[in-house]
Amino acid sequence: MMLNGTGMGDMWWLAEDYSASVHLGTHMDAPAHTSPTGLTVDQLPVDHLIGPAAVIDITAKAELDPDAEITVDDLLNWESITGHTLNETIVLMKSGWGKKWNNQTAYLGSPDIDISNAKFPGLAPEAATWLIENRNIYGYGSDAVHLDKGSKSDTFPVHRILLTHNVFGLENVANVDEIPIYGATLYVMPMKIGGGSGAPTRIVATYPEVIYDTLLSRK
Repeated sequence: MMLNGTGMGDMWWLAEDYSASVHLGTHMDAPAHTSPTGLTVDQLPVDHLIGPAAVIDITAKAELDPDAEITVDDLLNWESITGHTLNETIVLMKSGWGKKWNNQTAYLGSPDIDISNAKFPGLAPEAATWLIENRNIYGYGSDAVHLDKGSKSDTFPVHRILLTHNVFGLENVANVDEIPIYGATLYVMPMKIGGGSGAPTRIVATYPEVIYDTLLSRK
């Protein structure tokens, strides 16, 4: 806190200092985070920060297995259910993990910060490769700790696959369970940090009154 009270000009002022890692909380992993030739936060095209949300729901799998992954079949199933392509979307994982945020042991799968014991869901490397080779997505976001599942947090294959191809990542995304699987528009608003490998990020989803989650019942 810099000031909280009466100051210059006999006015009341409230002002703070701010300092944080760019890779904590809800944040963006810019491609430069794991790629020496990747785009930094301030270099990302603005039209890639606004786009349709493609919510891939693996909640049921994650309840049974904390190491659950989004597979190629899950991606194809989303396209089949919605009748839309994943091209030019921002893909979001819905695993239910966001509800564990306030419990470190549940969220990380370990009572201490030890990635060798971490357990949480993520995107399968094979699915990440499929997206790069077969679709043109803008970004991928996770409602868990990382883009990769917990047991692969020491090698980060999904980070390397996506970010090397200038697909940005979003981690610790909140309230994904409130977004329909199709029909929402995402507005991704990272702090514009010059040369930044990442940034604290506000994400807003807007969608029409019709909720497309009812399509799930047609599987």
